[in-house]
This record gives sequence, C-alpha cells and structure tokens, in this order.
Amino acid sequence: MAGSAEKPNVTILATGGTIAGNAAEGTATTGYKAGALGIDVLLEAVPAIRDYAQVTGEQIAALDSKDMSDEVWLKLARRANELLAREDVDGIVITHGTDTLEETAYFLNLTVHSKKPVVITGAMRPATAISADGPMNLLNAVRLAACPQAYDRGVLVCLNDQIDSARNVTKTHTTSVDTFKSPLGPIGCMNDGHPTFYNTVDRRHAGNTEFDVMSAAKLPYVKIIYGHANDDALFVDAAVKAGAQGIVYAGTGNGSIHQDAEEALARASKAGIVVVRSTRAGSGTVIPAEQSYSDAGFLNGDSLNPQKCRILLQLALMQTTDRSRIQEMFYEY
Repeated sequence: MAGSAEKPNVTILATGGTIAGNAAEGTATTGYKAGALGIDVLLEAVPAIRDYAQVTGEQIAALDSKDMSDEVWLKLARRANELLAREDVDGIVITHGTDTLEETAYFLNLTVHSKKPVVITGAMRPATAISADGPMNLLNAVRLAACPQAYDRGVLVCLNDQIDSARNVTKTHTTSVDTFKSPLGPIGCMNDGHPTFYNTVDRRHAGNTEFDVMSAAKLPYVKIIYGHANDDALFVDAAVKAGAQGIVYAGTGNGSIHQDAEEALARASKAGIVVVRSTRAGSGTVIPAEQSYSDAGFLNGDSLNPQKCRILLQLALMQTTDRSRIQEMFYEY
C-alpha cells in the first residue's frame, strides 16, 4: 500500500449520525441531536487511532442519516473517488448514521472506482452516552481500512466487531448495538482489533463497476411501494403521476403482488416505467414467479432488499432503459 512505510494513510469522511450525537444526559440513548459533534472531536476521543494509521478528517455533512439525500451521496462519492485516486491515500473510513448506513454503503459500492479499502461505520448510542459504542467502532474501522487484506473486497461495513459486505448487510433492530446483520452471513470479524476474513462476495463491487456519477447532477426518481393485504393502485398511480422512472415493489413472500396493485404496475410498465419486484420478507431471493409478472415486463430483484433495489435501479437507469440489460445488472451486482 502507498503512504508511510510504517503506517497507511487513512482519510475519515464524516457525515454526522449517532456516532457524532450529543445528548443531555450520559444515560440517554434516544432523543439526542445527531451529527452535533465534528470530525475533530471524534478523532480526539480515540487517540489510539493514530497507532494504526496516519489519519486526516473531513466533514462532508452533519446530519441525521434519516435525512440522507442524493445530493450528499453524490458529494460523498465524488470526494471518495478523488481521494482514492491519490497515491498518498491508502483507504477511507466514513462515519454515518445507522438508519440509512446500508444504503450509502451500497451506493458507494456501486460508484467507487477504486479497489482500496472503503469502510463505513457508525454507532447505535450517542457519543455522550456512558456506554457509547462509537469510539471502538471508529477505531476498528480505521484498523480495517489500514489492513492490506481489505483490498478489493468492495465497500465494507464495520460495527460491533463484525465485518459485512455493503451488498448484503442490513439494519435489523431498532436500538441494539448488534443491529447490523447479513442474511447471507458476514464476511469477517475484528478479533481483538485484528481484521479476519472468512467469506467473500462474488458480485461486482467497488473498483469493478460501470456506474459513473462524477458529473451527475441528480439521480433518476425511483420509488418503493410496500405490499400488504388489501393493497390497491393508489401509491402506484401516485408514483406514476409524480414522474417516477422506476418502481420497486416490496412484495410479500417471493415478491408477490396484490392483484389490484399488479394491474396498476402493469399499466406503469407498459408506459415505460421499469418495475422491479423485491420482498418485504427480510431475506431470500426473489425469483421468477407468476407468468403475468413476466408478461408485464417486471424484473426480479434477486437477493437485494427493497432499499438496495432502488439504488441499483437508479444507477441502472442512468445507463439504459433496456430491461434485459437492467435484469442482468441485478444478477451481476
């Protein structure tokens, strides 16, 4: 790796979130102000980081990740690509709120054009909590980004001593520090601070993707519609009226669609809107099912959850509207 012969050069890009949260009391783990503390404060709180890397920090945003936007995503992707193209940067760590952490991770997994380590971390408890998990998560993320074995594994998510692929990981619990899980399994763990890998992800990832957002002003408008009993056409028709270029339907079971919603989705598909079937089930692969789905031109979301289907569809629509090619992308990425 480039940089110091003794220590790799790691840049930390801060976006806010609970890891930078400030609460009125040390016992408070909810009701805090997310993103209140700057990157300098976070670095000062964990001086041991500098034992593992030459670290610099930049503040990209200071927000609660529930408010994450395409604008911040594009800014983050551009800055990450600029830094990773430099010989004096060996890896990047991104601090992020946990609510949409998996989405940002997957977006970067598709838009970063470097095989150098990119690690996203966060915290479930604010920095002011007596049991704050952020300091150790940040330390481990830097250790991981400085690790040669993290090269060419795509964007990684590291919290609570676990290493996950950006493609597979999701938030599974509202408040637990052990919230991030991968239905297909983690790819490694931090063994007393030492990154250890046990699995790989074969899908195309950072450093081997076709998506370029360096000059993009915005992303295509794609909406997620959540399937349920007694569903109807209301939200499908509303998405079409609002100008959606794509729709992800988070269906029941194997991406199953309520008959009333299916009729509306078929109309949308016929009008040129790309429809992708996903599932609200939490795990499993959406595979071809009803013949009517195929006849209407609906695509299969594979094992991506709805929120990640949306991201891949957004980026795919920047490349093409050819449905066969977009379906291939869902099997490649």
